[in-house]
Amino acid sequence: MTRIPLFARRAGRDQRMTAVDHLDELRRRLMVGVVSLVVAFAAMYAVHAQLVDALTAPLPDGHDRLVTLSPTEPFMTVLKVTLWAAVLVALPVWLYQLYAFMIPAVADQSRRGMVAVVTGLCGLFVAGVAFGYAVVLPVALRFLLGFGEGTFDAQVRAGEYFGFATTMLLASGLLFEVPVAMMALARMGVASARLYRRHWRIGLVVMAAIAALLPGGDPLSMMLLLAPQLVLYAIGVGLAARFGTPRRADGEIGTAAV
Repeated sequence: MTRIPLFARRAGRDQRMTAVDHLDELRRRLMVGVVSLVVAFAAMYAVHAQLVDALTAPLPDGHDRLVTLSPTEPFMTVLKVTLWAAVLVALPVWLYQLYAFMIPAVADQSRRGMVAVVTGLCGLFVAGVAFGYAVVLPVALRFLLGFGEGTFDAQVRAGEYFGFATTMLLASGLLFEVPVAMMALARMGVASARLYRRHWRIGLVVMAAIAALLPGGDPLSMMLLLAPQLVLYAIGVGLAARFGTPRRADGEIGTAAV
């Protein structure tokens, strides 16, 4: 049976892998994903108090004392916060495993190219989470908790708030992966830089819809999330043009060097 490296492989177009080989590789990569989540969970639980403090910091003054309504809610809330934080930490590993599993099947990929893609994935994801935490989350909370302030006595429940905050940060991190996703689709021959340029209006509508569907849904946070997406879309077009898989004159898919 073909032995496949755990974290990266260099399968070329001429390499033939059986169904068993593919399943074995998939099992290995799933195991890496599970182990990364367990390790991340243990690490995040060790600093769960700091995580709770960091996540409550964006709350406006007067709302930083969260409410719990059952004896088990504090414990379960801490576990959920730890799990979400572990997902945020482990997600770059998952994205890499997915990319490394799919891309070599349709395009040649050098080790240097793999390292560059993984670095880009992790860097963009961290930048997205940081942008969501520092910019989008405080603005969304001020708008939502200040809406109807003279009418409602807004009390923030711990479980619902942490679910809202972690989902917002996760979504913000994933949205910043748009350039890499565009490049991967171009690399697989599914799309191209020319297609992205031709249908940029459709891309703008899709990004606006995604921003509107995120937690909060207020116009301010939507615009804050949409603005960097325009820049990231342009970056994605450039990456697709540079690293995509061009079509040769005979109609077959050529290979772009990395």
